[in-house]
Amino acid sequence: MSKRVTLLNGPNLNLLGLRQPEIYGRETLADVVAKVAALAGELGLDLQALQSNHEGQLVDWIQEARGTSAGIIINPGAYSHTSVAILDALNAFDGPVLEVHISNIHKREAFRHHSFVSSRAEGVIAGFGTEGYLLALRRMATLLA
Repeated sequence: MSKRVTLLNGPNLNLLGLRQPEIYGRETLADVVAKVAALAGELGLDLQALQSNHEGQLVDWIQEARGTSAGIIINPGAYSHTSVAILDALNAFDGPVLEVHISNIHKREAFRHHSFVSSRAEGVIAGFGTEGYLLALRRMATLLA
């Protein structure tokens, strides 16, 4: 039986490939999810990929993952810097959590340097472009082995 990993993408990530390609690249979210899903299959993991621009929806999905997923990979987008609600939901999740950022948030505006999610995450991957998702999934496979 494969272990399920929930991949959550927050606000504006539905615009990958269109929004600021000089920062986020030209791949679409569908491109990224397809690559991550293919790797998940190779690693014997079942991937559930979800995206929402709404904080409450992300919180609901994190809560649902408590009963369905072994781990969570999350790119909370701008909610990284503002959402105690997402942090609280992640704190109620028993499995490993990995945080991904396409850009290096520490080279950007000062308000982006702090992430509430990071205090819950087993690891944070930032600045590796969309390849960061694949790195996170490989690490998650190791954590769940």
